[in-house]
Amino acid sequence: MKVIVLGAGVIGISSAWYLAKHGHDVTVVDRQRAAGLETSFANGAQVSVSQSEPWAAPGAPLKVLKWLFKEDAPLLFRPQFDWHQMSWGLEFLIECLPSRYRFNIQQMVNLGLYSRQSLQALRAETGIDYDHATRGIMQFYTEESDYNGAAAACALLSKYGIERHVVSPGEAIKIEPALQSLGAKLKGASYAETDESGDAFKYTQNLAALCETAGVKFLYDTTIEAIRIDSSDANRISSVVVKQKMSSTFDAMSADAYVVCLGSYSTPMLRSIGMTIPVYPAKGYSATLETTGFSGAPHVSLTDEAQKIVFTRLGERMRIAGTAELAGYSTELNMVRCEALIKRARELFPNAADYDHPQYWTGLRPSTPSNRPLIGRAQYSNLFLNTGHGTLGWTEGTGSGRALADLVSGIIPDVDYKFLHVDGKKRQ
Repeated sequence: MKVIVLGAGVIGISSAWYLAKHGHDVTVVDRQRAAGLETSFANGAQVSVSQSEPWAAPGAPLKVLKWLFKEDAPLLFRPQFDWHQMSWGLEFLIECLPSRYRFNIQQMVNLGLYSRQSLQALRAETGIDYDHATRGIMQFYTEESDYNGAAAACALLSKYGIERHVVSPGEAIKIEPALQSLGAKLKGASYAETDESGDAFKYTQNLAALCETAGVKFLYDTTIEAIRIDSSDANRISSVVVKQKMSSTFDAMSADAYVVCLGSYSTPMLRSIGMTIPVYPAKGYSATLETTGFSGAPHVSLTDEAQKIVFTRLGERMRIAGTAELAGYSTELNMVRCEALIKRARELFPNAADYDHPQYWTGLRPSTPSNRPLIGRAQYSNLFLNTGHGTLGWTEGTGSGRALADLVSGIIPDVDYKFLHVDGKKRQ
């Protein structure tokens, strides 16, 4: 089949790779000049299956209220007169119910494990380089109450197949000596040694190059203006209308199937054809720093539980990332939130990196109230979605692309996940 993939982030490129492996004729369209230049560009770099815990948890509403007017809060909700934001918030509250929370964890874990295995297999097959590390991920605690609750959290995750265990301050320092700089602040940690880390941008760019070798075509600097419904069959998409940067004309591109991987921008694009999806942008921040000449940067990817900030070593760089701001589609840098990342890093790891010259970035993470992405066929018979991955786009990206390619090809993916409108046959 001829397939058009809309979006060249980690989700779109992973989808294109596996679609090409199925033998489809694939074209990827993106408004940027190259792959991975939006949400996939500078995220937290963790392949963190062990942190497949939805924001929507039984205690989340009280936390959100506590953080409501705190500018540097880990999760900042800025209320607006926006029906999309309000409806998303109401669905979020429903997903905080214990039964929904448990179901969402299981689904996220299933997809995360499948995706990590898919990433490992792809790496073995292609030798793709993306500054990856397989040293695990450690969640460290600077609050006694967080450490005391770690055992229960690990026990809950173990029920769903995640091996994350509690370690003492001394054990944590043995695994990651950089934690010694915390001194008495370190109350303990939990460690998932099977998790990984790596640069999602490098992965996306290098996989795009492999896609080109496999025959995938790319239209960069090309704006997707509209999706058209077939005038003779209201259940099908007939084309997408695009405009290339240096052109004054609009072109209609037709295919047998269309795959929407537009992240947060999937929502307005689909709204234009009468579809409403529960995907809202969660604005995240990061700072990337040089570590050359500094000895205190961690080698194990770390998560600071108190501030919801991650620290990941990427070759001779350190990525500090975190916070989520639910405030619409603005991509303007909020320097209070940027500087909060550096302030916390200096406090914990004073000799880790060149803190005076950070490269700040912000991106819109496409989040659903449940934290479960939307993968599968939409209400139109030849339109497919692969969007809504929130903070776990890198963790779930490879597997989501693989599963999506199966679904387009009429095959039921080998993972227990609630895909959209599943039809087809099991893999023989």
